[in-house]
Amino acid sequence: MMKIDVLTIFPEMFSGVFGHSILKKAAEKSAVHYNVVNFRDYADNKHQTVDDYPYGGGAGMVLKPQPLFDAVASLKEQADSHKTRVILLCPQGKRYDQKIAEDLAKEEHLVFVCGHYEGYDERIREHIVTDEISIGDYVLTGGELGAMVVIDSVVRLLPEVLGNQESHMKDSFSTGLLEHPHYTRPSDFRGMKVPDVLLQGNHKLIEEWRNKEALRRTLQRRPDLLEKIELTKEQEKWLTELKKEYE
Repeated sequence: MMKIDVLTIFPEMFSGVFGHSILKKAAEKSAVHYNVVNFRDYADNKHQTVDDYPYGGGAGMVLKPQPLFDAVASLKEQADSHKTRVILLCPQGKRYDQKIAEDLAKEEHLVFVCGHYEGYDERIREHIVTDEISIGDYVLTGGELGAMVVIDSVVRLLPEVLGNQESHMKDSFSTGLLEHPHYTRPSDFRGMKVPDVLLQGNHKLIEEWRNKEALRRTLQRRPDLLEKIELTKEQEKWLTELKKEYE
């Protein structure tokens, strides 16, 4: 079972997220255990202060090292794991993608540090954090929403969490390409028809169509992804044909 600890000063934000849909089902299946901790509880002062003014002056407040150092140490001690990944949600972190999600899904214990205010005392980054992650080139009020995004994308990859174990294997980005189009009933909706190949029951042709359409969609919407993956000879042939269509 994976254990996920979240350190935040707004623990109530996570109750709805962890209590619904796939994340709830994952916990019910004992694939994951969530633990949300208010790190104010670890503050060593009677007012439970976790931030202070920055040395050298400047706008905003900075999270103090002591509460987070003590909180992470306590969570590591409680966890029955030889390795803990401590993840800091931060605009300066590595841009999050599916490959990182797949890497994190292999771990036994993840600790997410959700900051607020102007930033963190640098010693937090240097001494207790193993990973810094950014979910995009923009700034949020705090790390909570970023942590929710990462946790959702990781938990759905855990064994037996999704009903169909092949579901995530063909997700956008898992193969390096965007996912192919999907259709369901009716086959003709107000004159808009499902491609014939999907209605004929020939699974080999259907798989070929899906592969081609995934390549087409990637070429149209995210051509940069094609530079990062190694295509098969067949895919290279399809790509050449697709490019001619758009010349």
